[in-house]
Amino acid sequence: MHCTFERKIEKVVQLDYLLYLPQKDDVHKKWPLILFLHGMGERGNQIEDVKVHGIPKNIQEKKDYSFIIVSPQCPIGEMWSTVSDALYYLLQDIKDHYPVDEDRVYLTGLSMGGYGTWDLAMHYPNEFAAIAPVCGGMFDAETVVKLKHMPIWAFHGVKDKVVPISETQRLVDILEACGGNIRFTAYPDLEHDCWTPTYNNPALYEWFLKHKRHH
Repeated sequence: MHCTFERKIEKVVQLDYLLYLPQKDDVHKKWPLILFLHGMGERGNQIEDVKVHGIPKNIQEKKDYSFIIVSPQCPIGEMWSTVSDALYYLLQDIKDHYPVDEDRVYLTGLSMGGYGTWDLAMHYPNEFAAIAPVCGGMFDAETVVKLKHMPIWAFHGVKDKVVPISETQRLVDILEACGGNIRFTAYPDLEHDCWTPTYNNPALYEWFLKHKRHH
Protein backbone atom coordinates (compact mmCIF):
# COMPACT_ATOMS: atom_id res chain seq x y z
CA MET A 1 0.00 0.00 0.00
CA HIS A 2 1.50 3.32 -1.11
CA CYS A 3 0.45 6.27 1.06
CA THR A 4 1.52 9.90 1.17
CA PHE A 5 1.43 12.29 4.11
CA GLU A 6 1.72 16.01 3.52
CA ARG A 7 1.96 18.72 6.18
CA LYS A 8 3.49 22.18 6.15
CA ILE A 9 6.00 22.42 8.97
CA GLU A 10 7.56 25.73 9.94
CA LYS A 11 11.12 25.70 11.23
CA VAL A 12 12.47 28.27 13.67
CA VAL A 13 16.15 29.02 13.17
CA GLN A 14 18.16 31.29 15.46
CA LEU A 15 21.28 32.83 13.98
CA ASP A 16 23.77 34.66 16.15
CA TYR A 17 26.12 36.87 14.18
CA LEU A 18 29.03 39.26 14.39
CA LEU A 19 28.46 42.71 12.94
CA TYR A 20 31.22 45.06 11.82
CA LEU A 21 30.39 48.66 10.97
CA PRO A 22 32.90 50.97 9.23
CA GLN A 23 34.04 54.12 10.98
CA LYS A 24 31.24 56.56 10.22
CA ASP A 25 32.74 59.61 8.55
CA ASP A 26 29.44 60.39 6.80
CA VAL A 27 26.18 59.63 8.57
CA HIS A 28 24.28 59.79 5.26
CA LYS A 29 26.53 57.34 3.43
CA LYS A 30 25.33 53.91 2.41
CA TRP A 31 27.95 51.19 2.75
CA PRO A 32 28.64 48.04 0.73
CA LEU A 33 28.09 44.83 2.68
CA ILE A 34 29.90 41.48 2.83
CA LEU A 35 28.09 38.40 4.14
CA PHE A 36 30.77 35.97 5.39
CA LEU A 37 30.07 32.26 5.95
CA HIS A 38 32.47 30.32 8.18
CA GLY A 39 33.59 26.68 7.94
CA MET A 40 32.27 23.53 9.61
CA GLY A 41 34.48 23.77 12.70
CA GLU A 42 32.97 27.07 13.78
CA ARG A 43 29.37 25.85 14.07
CA GLY A 44 27.69 25.97 17.46
CA ASN A 45 26.59 28.55 20.00
CA GLN A 46 29.90 30.19 20.93
CA ILE A 47 29.98 33.27 18.71
CA GLU A 48 33.68 33.85 19.46
CA ASP A 49 34.45 30.72 17.40
CA VAL A 50 33.50 32.64 14.25
CA LYS A 51 36.62 34.78 14.74
CA VAL A 52 38.97 31.85 14.17
CA HIS A 53 39.41 32.28 10.40
CA GLY A 54 38.79 34.63 7.54
CA ILE A 55 37.41 38.15 7.66
CA PRO A 56 36.25 37.99 11.33
CA LYS A 57 39.81 36.99 12.30
CA ASN A 58 41.16 39.99 10.41
CA ILE A 59 38.69 42.27 12.17
CA GLN A 60 39.77 40.79 15.51
CA GLU A 61 43.32 41.73 14.52
CA LYS A 62 42.18 45.34 14.03
CA LYS A 63 42.12 45.43 10.24
CA ASP A 64 39.77 48.08 8.91
CA TYR A 65 37.21 47.52 6.16
CA SER A 66 35.10 49.92 4.12
CA PHE A 67 32.22 47.46 4.29
CA ILE A 68 29.50 46.48 6.70
CA ILE A 69 30.42 42.86 7.46
CA VAL A 70 27.92 40.30 8.71
CA SER A 71 29.33 36.99 9.98
CA PRO A 72 26.57 34.62 11.18
CA GLN A 73 27.17 31.40 13.10
CA CYS A 74 25.65 28.23 11.72
CA PRO A 75 23.88 26.22 14.45
CA ILE A 76 25.36 22.84 15.35
CA GLY A 77 23.89 20.02 13.29
CA GLU A 78 23.00 22.36 10.41
CA MET A 79 24.70 23.22 7.15
CA TRP A 80 24.50 26.60 5.44
CA SER A 81 22.28 25.02 2.81
CA THR A 82 19.72 24.04 5.47
CA VAL A 83 19.48 27.59 6.82
CA SER A 84 19.59 29.49 3.52
CA ASP A 85 16.16 31.06 4.10
CA ALA A 86 17.27 32.24 7.54
CA LEU A 87 20.35 33.85 5.97
CA TYR A 88 18.13 35.63 3.47
CA TYR A 89 15.90 37.05 6.22
CA LEU A 90 18.93 38.00 8.31
CA LEU A 91 20.21 39.98 5.33
CA GLN A 92 16.86 41.75 4.97
CA ASP A 93 16.89 42.62 8.66
CA ILE A 94 20.38 44.13 8.38
CA LYS A 95 19.25 46.19 5.39
CA ASP A 96 16.28 47.45 7.40
CA HIS A 97 18.40 48.63 10.32
CA TYR A 98 21.73 49.75 8.85
CA PRO A 99 22.79 52.02 5.94
CA VAL A 100 23.43 49.28 3.35
CA ASP A 101 23.99 50.01 -0.34
CA GLU A 102 21.66 47.27 -1.60
CA ASP A 103 23.31 47.22 -5.02
CA ARG A 104 26.69 46.37 -3.47
CA VAL A 105 26.01 43.29 -1.34
CA TYR A 106 28.68 40.58 -1.64
CA LEU A 107 28.86 36.97 -0.48
CA THR A 108 31.88 34.89 0.48
CA GLY A 109 32.74 31.92 2.68
CA LEU A 110 35.35 29.24 3.27
CA SER A 111 35.15 25.43 3.19
CA MET A 112 31.59 24.64 4.37
CA GLY A 113 31.04 28.36 3.90
CA GLY A 114 32.38 28.03 0.36
CA TYR A 115 29.69 25.45 -0.32
CA GLY A 116 27.23 27.76 1.38
CA THR A 117 28.30 30.64 -0.87
CA TRP A 118 27.52 28.69 -4.04
CA ASP A 119 24.26 27.43 -2.52
CA LEU A 120 22.95 30.76 -1.23
CA ALA A 121 23.78 32.49 -4.51
CA MET A 122 21.83 29.77 -6.34
CA HIS A 123 18.78 30.32 -4.12
CA TYR A 124 18.93 34.13 -4.07
CA PRO A 125 20.92 35.26 -7.13
CA ASN A 126 19.25 38.68 -7.20
CA GLU A 127 20.55 39.56 -3.73
CA PHE A 128 24.25 39.69 -4.56
CA ALA A 129 26.43 41.83 -6.81
CA ALA A 130 29.30 39.29 -6.75
CA ILE A 131 30.42 36.19 -4.84
CA ALA A 132 33.77 34.71 -3.79
CA PRO A 133 33.61 31.03 -2.75
CA VAL A 134 36.80 29.78 -1.08
CA CYS A 135 37.69 26.05 -1.13
CA GLY A 136 34.05 25.07 -1.57
CA GLY A 137 31.93 23.28 -4.15
CA MET A 138 28.41 22.20 -5.05
CA PHE A 139 26.73 18.83 -4.77
CA ASP A 140 24.69 19.34 -7.94
CA ALA A 141 27.32 20.89 -10.18
CA GLU A 142 25.32 21.03 -13.41
CA THR A 143 22.85 23.51 -11.93
CA VAL A 144 25.62 26.11 -11.58
CA VAL A 145 24.76 27.35 -15.08
CA LYS A 146 22.07 29.39 -13.32
CA LEU A 147 24.90 31.62 -12.09
CA LYS A 148 26.39 32.33 -15.52
CA HIS A 149 25.62 36.06 -15.16
CA MET A 150 26.91 36.33 -11.58
CA PRO A 151 30.45 37.76 -11.20
CA ILE A 152 32.34 35.00 -9.38
CA TRP A 153 35.92 34.80 -8.15
CA ALA A 154 36.63 31.30 -6.82
CA PHE A 155 39.70 30.22 -4.83
CA HIS A 156 41.16 26.81 -4.01
CA GLY A 157 44.43 25.19 -2.93
CA VAL A 158 45.77 22.66 -5.43
CA LYS A 159 46.96 20.37 -2.59
CA ASP A 160 43.70 20.52 -0.61
CA LYS A 161 43.04 17.11 0.96
CA VAL A 162 39.84 18.12 2.76
CA VAL A 163 37.88 19.51 -0.20
CA PRO A 164 39.64 18.47 -3.43
CA ILE A 165 40.26 21.25 -5.93
CA SER A 166 38.17 19.25 -8.41
CA GLU A 167 35.10 20.44 -6.46
CA THR A 168 35.76 23.98 -7.64
CA GLN A 169 37.37 23.12 -10.96
CA ARG A 170 34.28 21.35 -12.28
CA LEU A 171 32.13 24.39 -11.51
CA VAL A 172 34.63 26.68 -13.19
CA ASP A 173 34.68 24.42 -16.26
CA ILE A 174 30.87 24.44 -16.52
CA LEU A 175 30.68 28.22 -16.13
CA GLU A 176 33.45 28.83 -18.65
CA ALA A 177 31.72 26.55 -21.13
CA CYS A 178 28.47 28.52 -20.88
CA GLY A 179 30.13 31.93 -21.02
CA GLY A 180 29.92 32.67 -17.30
CA ASN A 181 31.59 35.58 -15.55
CA ILE A 182 34.06 33.38 -13.67
CA ARG A 183 37.57 34.02 -12.36
CA PHE A 184 39.58 31.27 -10.66
CA THR A 185 42.67 31.44 -8.47
CA ALA A 186 44.31 28.05 -7.80
CA TYR A 187 47.15 28.24 -5.26
CA PRO A 188 49.72 25.64 -6.41
CA ASP A 189 51.41 25.15 -3.02
CA LEU A 190 48.46 25.45 -0.63
CA GLU A 191 46.30 22.81 1.02
CA HIS A 192 42.91 23.52 2.64
CA ASP A 193 43.84 26.86 4.16
CA CYS A 194 43.83 29.02 1.10
CA TRP A 195 41.56 31.49 2.89
CA THR A 196 44.36 33.29 4.74
CA PRO A 197 46.03 34.72 1.61
CA THR A 198 42.62 35.20 -0.02
CA TYR A 199 41.15 37.35 2.72
CA ASN A 200 44.46 39.17 3.27
CA ASN A 201 44.54 40.22 -0.39
CA PRO A 202 43.26 43.78 -0.96
CA ALA A 203 42.56 42.84 -4.59
CA LEU A 204 39.54 40.77 -3.48
CA TYR A 205 37.84 43.76 -1.88
CA GLU A 206 38.74 46.01 -4.80
CA TRP A 207 37.20 43.41 -7.14
CA PHE A 208 34.02 43.29 -5.07
CA LEU A 209 33.61 47.05 -5.36
CA LYS A 210 33.87 46.93 -9.14
CA HIS A 211 30.53 45.11 -9.23
CA LYS A 212 27.02 46.38 -8.65
CA ARG A 213 23.83 44.38 -8.72
CA HIS A 214 21.99 44.42 -12.03
CA HIS A 215 18.26 45.06 -11.82
